[in-house]
Amino acid sequence: MSGLTQLQAMGTAERRKEARTVIASSYLGSTIEYYDFLLYATASAVVFPKVFFSGMDDWVGVVAAYGTFAAGYVARPLGGIIFGHFGDKVGRKGMLIVSMLVMGIASTLIGLVPDASVAGPWGAVMLVILRVFQGIAVGGEWGGAALMALEHSESGKRGFAASFVNAGAPTGAVLGTLVMGAFSALPNAQFLAWGWRVPFLLSFVLLGVGMFVRLKVSESPIFKAALEQEKAEQEKAEQERSAEVTPRREIPLLQVLRRPKTLIFTMLAGAAGFALQVVLATFSVTYAVSKGADRQGVLYAFAAASLVSIAFVIMGGRLSDKLGRRPVMVGGLVLFIVYLVPMFQLLSSNNIALIFVAFAVGLMIHSTLFGPLAAFVSEQFGTTSRYTGASLGYQLATLLGAGFTPGIVAQIFKDSGQNTASVVWYLAIMSVVSIVFILLTREPKNNDLQAVRS
Repeated sequence: MSGLTQLQAMGTAERRKEARTVIASSYLGSTIEYYDFLLYATASAVVFPKVFFSGMDDWVGVVAAYGTFAAGYVARPLGGIIFGHFGDKVGRKGMLIVSMLVMGIASTLIGLVPDASVAGPWGAVMLVILRVFQGIAVGGEWGGAALMALEHSESGKRGFAASFVNAGAPTGAVLGTLVMGAFSALPNAQFLAWGWRVPFLLSFVLLGVGMFVRLKVSESPIFKAALEQEKAEQEKAEQERSAEVTPRREIPLLQVLRRPKTLIFTMLAGAAGFALQVVLATFSVTYAVSKGADRQGVLYAFAAASLVSIAFVIMGGRLSDKLGRRPVMVGGLVLFIVYLVPMFQLLSSNNIALIFVAFAVGLMIHSTLFGPLAAFVSEQFGTTSRYTGASLGYQLATLLGAGFTPGIVAQIFKDSGQNTASVVWYLAIMSVVSIVFILLTREPKNNDLQAVRS
């Protein structure tokens, strides 16, 4: 059945059932991908400085480990371009399957990289290469999963539907942190020798589960309808034998770059959200442990807080369907600026309960921004360039906001004599910049998703 006919023929109940299936699939697939991607964040905070950068000053090793972490974020826009191109040309579903395959294999191989005592600096080189493949995979994954959820959902529920994709990030973080936390209970020598590797090797099992789920979903009917519309236009032009009016399918990336303002504003609007997210997942964990807190306790506190935040991500998406994307996102950033100073006070308490509160409140506030973000970015672009535009805008925001932030923040902290005031100022300024560009970007809540170009 054609995409347009499918949209017209499906009853309300049938469309809702199909949407629930796709949303569940996007959520589960996103969870597995982010388990792999964010597991690296946990490892870079508590393992890699000692395994691949041993012999350095503690905080120098942390900065170096965060440098390998950044490689994944540098690669994410490239993944968005590659997968976005074929996702806009061929379809969303196939790209989701390929991206998951790349992620699962790269993550499994990370668990097999020899440490510095065996491979010397080559271990770190292999780590960076595999991290780049992780970045390419997740750069392609997010756009496809978000669009599948968005384009299968009803108008007025798009923020809610797309938020499940972003809810996969904290769910993956919970899963990865719990698994890494369980193995961190081993004696330190065993944990650093082999224990940390097992969570990465488990990626191969999750890959099988994810591939099974992904193969079950149907292609986006809105995308299929857009392709049919273009095909009909081409056939009409051919019948008229007028070469001058024959429509040509423009490269999706060029369609996006013809509107650079949308891309740049989207990138800057989302950057602070990723900076805050990655600081909670990396620097905050390292900081709490450096103040004397038990490593396993801190990891479990972060996992528990991430679990709580999942519901708030979805609530943020739902709230944005009622109030608009921009008011909810701006409100979340303002609250986080106010919360930064007490958050670091709680993290330095050496009390696991208070550290849990620090993570939980931080992630709940962040969720009000993160929940609407998937819809906010995706709704800015037309159907035939939406995968490319949304992926590139989102991944450039992650590169700007998250890719280098852990290393920058760790360096600022080290250079200031381990004073968090400079870290607070850095994050607050980033948040203000994002607030400005959210306000400068058009409200997309009521945009027509079935427009081929916009």
